[in-house]
Amino acid sequence: MTGFSSSEKMAGVFSYESSEIDWCEDNYRHSDHVVEYFNTMSNFVFFLVSPIMLYLLHPYAKERNLAIHMVWIMMFFVGLFSAYFHMTLSFVGQMLDELSILWVLAIGYAIWFPRKFFPSYVKDRSTFSKLVLLVTIISSLSSFVKPTINAYALNCFGLHMLYILAVEMRCCMDQKALRLAKLSVALWVLAITCWVSDRFGCSFWQQMNFCYLHGLWHILIVMAVAYGSTLIAYLDAIYEIPYSLPGLQYWPCEKWPVGFPHIVLKGTTKTQKRC
Repeated sequence: MTGFSSSEKMAGVFSYESSEIDWCEDNYRHSDHVVEYFNTMSNFVFFLVSPIMLYLLHPYAKERNLAIHMVWIMMFFVGLFSAYFHMTLSFVGQMLDELSILWVLAIGYAIWFPRKFFPSYVKDRSTFSKLVLLVTIISSLSSFVKPTINAYALNCFGLHMLYILAVEMRCCMDQKALRLAKLSVALWVLAITCWVSDRFGCSFWQQMNFCYLHGLWHILIVMAVAYGSTLIAYLDAIYEIPYSLPGLQYWPCEKWPVGFPHIVLKGTTKTQKRC
């Protein structure tokens, strides 16, 4: 009986709507097999943006640290797991979605967190990365204790990174970087507004017959990450590989008001990497 009960519990966490979270979009409205259709389909923006950013940031990653590619490789999995979660609203889908976001943040911290903000007892990036790994493993295990608070904790990490970015930008005089910072913050604020409105204002949006704000969050947040991570990478390049004379450009056209930001290296490059 014990083995049978365990099997039932295991099957239960994979079952449709086994998660405690249910977003505002009407369930099964457009498909009998997809719980939240628009929230699921909107994740395909991750599959579009991730390879573009991998390609655009490759010259910088090649010179700085190829581990930087892990950010956008993991962002691809964020989109995959988020699509699975919204398709099923299963407990396993929820945990995969949230844990993949946690590990994207961890990779970003390990690679890009400015050295001047390291704790006093941390002397190099290798030690800091190990500390981040330890905290991330503990956080991953802790996330199973009270899964409903995971999303709020992840947003707090986002706020901390936003604070660090604001501190860094206070002394920046580069107009392109300042413009990119403003766009990044604007996209992040719009994304968070959609997330909060969908979570806490669902009855209002149901009356308006517009229950798709969480899907818009997916689209806005992936663009916010593209802009914000490029800005952080640019500041990192100035500190860590100044000899390469890093600059900011937009793809596909520099003159367009919107596009995908990336880093160009105008100076000489070295084969020896600094991590």
